[in-house]
Amino acid sequence: MKKLESTLKNMILSLTCITMVAAVALAGVNMLTEETINAQKEAQKRAAISAVLPAHQRVADAEETDGMVIYRAYDADEQFVGAAVQTETNGFGGKIKLMVGFDADNRIVNYAVLEQTETPGLGTHIVEWFKNDSKPGQNIIGRTADGDMKVSKDGGDVDAITAATISSRAFLSAVNAAYAVLHGHDALSGASKQLPAPDDMQTEQTEQTDQQTEKQADDANTEANPIVSQE
Repeated sequence: MKKLESTLKNMILSLTCITMVAAVALAGVNMLTEETINAQKEAQKRAAISAVLPAHQRVADAEETDGMVIYRAYDADEQFVGAAVQTETNGFGGKIKLMVGFDADNRIVNYAVLEQTETPGLGTHIVEWFKNDSKPGQNIIGRTADGDMKVSKDGGDVDAITAATISSRAFLSAVNAAYAVLHGHDALSGASKQLPAPDDMQTEQTEQTDQQTEKQADDANTEANPIVSQE
């Protein structure tokens, strides 16, 4: 077989062919990886729905509203027994995505954290902190939801995660939003849809300012203090 002459044209042709083959192979790998990841996320979601709902016979088709997803559950007699709501909010380190379950009497059955990027050792405690039955002050399981749960620092009766108030506020905000959307209220306020009162707007702006200040402090001290308190 005649050896391919080493010219600029042939070199460019060879490199082009190699690049095309590599691109096709990479695209194939990405497709397979994406399918696997999506399948894992779907399995995680289904497991979370089952884990947070009370005993049930079937789960109705998903209902999407206000950026959240509701899964209503029924017993063998087709009586409504509760619902799971997929909800999310922004925490200290990024998005927090939850699945929250309620029974027919609005009691919180359970919750599952689907996604979070909170500070390791601090905000990451949201995974279990609010379902610790040995600590009634922080446990929300079994509580009757009213769409207005707050940490004690804000006048509520839920103990925040130690040194992770922002993560705790964000978590409860997501739970409140889940309750609100389930009952047809404004998912942001938990009340009937209407313009927020001036005092509420001022409170929200103050909390946003606090969060921005704390994030700036966290960024400034990351190298010296790998784990930074949110308080």
